[in-house]
Amino acid sequence: MNKAAVQAGQDEKLLAAAALLFRRKGFAATSLREIAQAAGMLLGSVHYRYPTKDALLLALMERGIERAIEAVRTAAAQSIDPTERIRLGLRAHLLMLLSGDDAVHVLLFEWRALSGHARDEMVRLRDRYEAFWDGMLYEAAGASRVRPGVDLKLVRLCGFGAVNWVATWYTAGGERTPEQIADAFWAYLALGLLADDKRPADVQAALGAFSALQTSPSAGTKE
Repeated sequence: MNKAAVQAGQDEKLLAAAALLFRRKGFAATSLREIAQAAGMLLGSVHYRYPTKDALLLALMERGIERAIEAVRTAAAQSIDPTERIRLGLRAHLLMLLSGDDAVHVLLFEWRALSGHARDEMVRLRDRYEAFWDGMLYEAAGASRVRPGVDLKLVRLCGFGAVNWVATWYTAGGERTPEQIADAFWAYLALGLLADDKRPADVQAALGAFSALQTSPSAGTKE
């Protein structure tokens, strides 16, 4: 085994140890010394690779986002239909979240521990993943699969908010599989909640009226 392969293996072991401890104890309560011990490495070797704990957390998050993009890209590549690509992508995203990977848990819940430059870098990584999804949504819109006037950014935020939250309540062996949950969320986003015969004839006008009601000075107040 060459030197590069050995170093890659050591780095993988270090990142796995950090992810496990960050998940169990939280970022703030975990020290680099503990991570070094868990990885079977000298503290100086850890410092050589990652000068700060923030740098180690950032490396974990970068790896997580790279894996997420690859998983979603691979799943979406199974279809050329733009809406089917989104459904397959949602499945892949949720399966990744529920994979049990400690790094994924850290990516979801520990990123707020970062500050300064490291936090800015995390936002850049997050923006990259969101831009990847925006690309698929705009592809569907460009193929005339999306109703005119839909705010695609809000669609993405709504979708991520719902799917990411599954990681906090999902139990293996429950009523639905991860694939079924992802498909259900996709159906709610794509088809809506109301029955066909209960939808307003002009959905866009109805949404506009609702928005006006929500922003009215008297909304939510009593006379």
